[in-house]
This record gives sequence, C-alpha cells and structure tokens, in this order.
Amino acid sequence: MKIGIEINGVLRDTINKLEQVYKKYQIDKLDGFESTDSFIYEMNLPVTSLNLRNHFKFKDDEEFYSFLFEEFPMEIFGHAVSTETMSFNDLNNFYFEFRNNNEILIVSDEMGKSKPASLFFLSKFGCLIEKVKFYSHSTIKSMWDEVDVLVTANPELIINHPQDKTIIKFNTDYNTKIECKHVINSIKELNNIIKNFIC
Repeated sequence: MKIGIEINGVLRDTINKLEQVYKKYQIDKLDGFESTDSFIYEMNLPVTSLNLRNHFKFKDDEEFYSFLFEEFPMEIFGHAVSTETMSFNDLNNFYFEFRNNNEILIVSDEMGKSKPASLFFLSKFGCLIEKVKFYSHSTIKSMWDEVDVLVTANPELIINHPQDKTIIKFNTDYNTKIECKHVINSIKELNNIIKNFIC
C-alpha cells in the first residue's frame, strides 16, 4: 500500500505562520506611516477555508503569490512550526512500523521557492521518510498516481479525490464541516487506522 502524508495542515501549521508573517510585514511595518494609497492590509480571522485571499488582503493575485512564493517562502514554509509538539516523533515511529510492507511518502502542494523551504522544514524536524512528492494544480494527477491512501487536511482533496483512493482527514479549523469516513486528530492516531486497512 502506498501511503501519502501531506505537509500543510497535517505536519506543518502553515496558516498560523502565514498570519504571523503577514502581520509583521504587511500590517506592523506600515503602522504609523501614512499610506500613499487607500489600500489597507488586513486579516479576516479565523481562517475557515483555504481560499486565503478571503482571509489575507492583497492588492491583487500577483502580490499575493509574490508574498508567499518569492518574498517570504522561507519565513512562511521553512520556519513554520509543526501542527503538534510530537508530530515528527509520531511520524517517524509510524514510518518505522509500516515501512517494510508499505511505501510511505510525503506529498505537498508547493510552488516556486516554497519547495526548498518545505525541504528545509522537513529537515529541521528530522523527518526520516525518504520520498517527497511535490505537486501543483496542473500536476495533481501525478500525485494521485503515487498514493493509495492520502492523509490530508485540504478540503478540496477530501471532497474531490479519485474513487479508488482512500482519504484520511486530519481535522483542522478549515475542514471541520466536511464529512469523511476516516478522521484523525493527531499523527499518533494514524497507526490504528492503517492497521485496520491492512487487516
């Protein structure tokens, strides 16, 4: 069995770090300065969806993508914290228990400089899984070809997955209303669910 574990929302608290970086560079840095235009940077919290433009105000898509993937990818994707204190200890234990009879890989929807930043993130926390698969909207089929089971927090992947793939939802604030047969609240819970698939 090929088991994919997604970085964003499952292993990495990307949203919380994005909030911190946006506040520091888009709000606090302008505090006390008169704006040359009428545009106001602001956050709409809490983040209840992955349509981030609804929660973080930018002048346009180009500025949004530049902020995430050109200006601050290391701060956002590389220096984010793990979703749980023991995420990577539990992940490595899971890997040791299931690696002999299963293929385990990390998957992540990344663009541009968020790819090396994400590799830094995995290295920083001591991830022992050898295979990492980056994908984008245009290459998502190649990701689905690599997995039988996907552990994800992404609402779009939970809802729109191929019928022959199994989804395990990792609970977050932005996916609580989405129904899924298999749900976990921590990486530690993954062991029992995978054992049930194998049995």
